[in-house]
Amino acid sequence: MISTYAGHPLMAPALREVPLESNADALKFASALIQGEFDVVIFLTGVGTRALVAAIEGTYPRDVFIDALARTKVVARGPKPLAALRELRVPIWAIAPEPNTWRELLSAIDAKVDYSVRGARIAVQEYGVSNTDLLEELERRGARITRVPVYKWALPDDLGPLKDAVTAIAAGQVDVAVFTTGVQVVHLWQIVREMHLEADVRSGLARSAIASIGPTTSDELRRHGLAPDIEASHPKMGFFVRELAEHSRALLEAKRRAPSRGAS
Repeated sequence: MISTYAGHPLMAPALREVPLESNADALKFASALIQGEFDVVIFLTGVGTRALVAAIEGTYPRDVFIDALARTKVVARGPKPLAALRELRVPIWAIAPEPNTWRELLSAIDAKVDYSVRGARIAVQEYGVSNTDLLEELERRGARITRVPVYKWALPDDLGPLKDAVTAIAAGQVDVAVFTTGVQVVHLWQIVREMHLEADVRSGLARSAIASIGPTTSDELRRHGLAPDIEASHPKMGFFVRELAEHSRALLEAKRRAPSRGAS
């Protein structure tokens, strides 16, 4: 897509998905769910939802697990977990609207005026990196939280392309740095620190346009002291690339004309 708009993509894979070696947490969750020990179950990703079912069904029949889910209040963070849950024909109690961040998820729950999470037993399907903001806000509301990790992210086996990208950013050879998930930011910065190029990369990004797929990724960029210059209006790759093509040149020129102030 980038090439279609006459861009020159520098490919730098920053993560790979790794199933958890042990399904103990998933099986413990399933056992508790079947015994009626949860009031609310929150699904954060479609991939994680399907992986959770696959991890469980070797021990518990799928229909038993689905019946137990149907007896709880099921929450989906956006269209991907919603689609996976609809495949299971599980009734949905609440859906987070766009842009599908933890904030919208909490708002969707809070909008249930006839229900309070205080004292509620809530299971949260995780997707590699814990969403500490969501967990802390639920606990602040008085909920009792159980994390259900299903898969995690690791660095790629071949770090060469990512290290090449770090070197290119540090040398000021990258015009636009594109991030489509917060884990990419975490892993990029891990490699930046290992290469002892933090100051050079910050300087390079200060002269680049930093692009984010959406609010969750933008939050992770800010946690690393990086301000996104472009955030997609819709969390879809087609919208994102088109908006990059439309706006990145003007943003880049304006950023390079401005007095240098670093990427923090």
